Amino acid sequence: MNPIRIGVIGTGSISESHLNAYSLNPNARIAAICDINEERAGQVAKKYGAEKTYADYRALLSDPDIDAVSVCTWNNTHAPISIAALEAGKHVLVEKPLARTVEEALRIEEAVRASGKLLQVGFVRRYDPNVQMLRQFADNGEFGELYYAKASTIRRLGNPGGWFADVERSGGGPLIDIGVHVIDLCWYLMGRPKVKTISANTYRKLGNRSNVQHLSFYKAADYDASKNTVEDLANAIIRFENGASLMVDVSYSLHAKQDEGSVKLYGDKGGFEIDPTISIVTEKHNTILNIQPQTDSSAGFTGDPAFQNEINHFIDCIVKGDKQISPVEDGVEMMKILCGIYESAAKGEEIRL
Repeated sequence: MNPIRIGVIGTGSISESHLNAYSLNPNARIAAICDINEERAGQVAKKYGAEKTYADYRALLSDPDIDAVSVCTWNNTHAPISIAALEAGKHVLVEKPLARTVEEALRIEEAVRASGKLLQVGFVRRYDPNVQMLRQFADNGEFGELYYAKASTIRRLGNPGGWFADVERSGGGPLIDIGVHVIDLCWYLMGRPKVKTISANTYRKLGNRSNVQHLSFYKAADYDASKNTVEDLANAIIRFENGASLMVDVSYSLHAKQDEGSVKLYGDKGGFEIDPTISIVTEKHNTILNIQPQTDSSAGFTGDPAFQNEINHFIDCIVKGDKQISPVEDGVEMMKILCGIYESAAKGEEIRL
């Protein structure tokens, strides 16, 4: 079998995870790199052995030698690039979030159906081996009915600035950037229940916290502390039609003692935590038990196993027709949740989806 010829569009930091994983997949070959910065595209192409470079994604998509693309660009470009790729007959792996708005997401979904090609949304946490293990436990009824979840991703000093802090390019701040990971993780593990109502708040109090000294943090290439049009903090309670609920809070900037991350789900037969460590709670013989599974994988979504599994799954879906773990439909539903949170916060009232 000839390897799937991959074009990677965008060479920002997230692209490294895609490129590394493709380079380790025997059924994939990195054939082309595209970035508006031609010099950077050339450097990345040399590093990963890609024969072609492009400064315009349209030129890459017109190349008949490209079978599939990874879209690793600003959020405001996800929709136009993904739609153009599908119309050009390419399979697509697009980084989360699928788009900036529900309308954009629906247009992508229409393009998927019209093209007959695959589009996989980069919900990388779904591909963590520990998450797949817990999903199997849940599917087998180990936890019973999962009726409540809590997710928190708190940064006290972690606004990357640049395009991340520009609502026109990003679509929002910590909610749509890092909150999407834990919201999707809970929703996925709860069986993807249909959302009923959302009540939410967003706050803009601290900005980039450029006054803070003596501490360093990740900054986008175009970081400018004077420019910030996104929220510092978002919180929400999401109610589902099956009666379950999810509470979430997420921040870039907050006067918190330390950064925090937690994901906890509770069922009528047991519960489990994913962050900061994997643990399971259950009952046996009228006794509550805390169980620590022994696995080879550590928690979190920054490790190699999750990204490698994500890329491997994308290639297997193309080559073998495997059932998708994160299809376009899930990307659309997640955009409804994210945009619903922003809408509720803007209106100052609960909304019904």
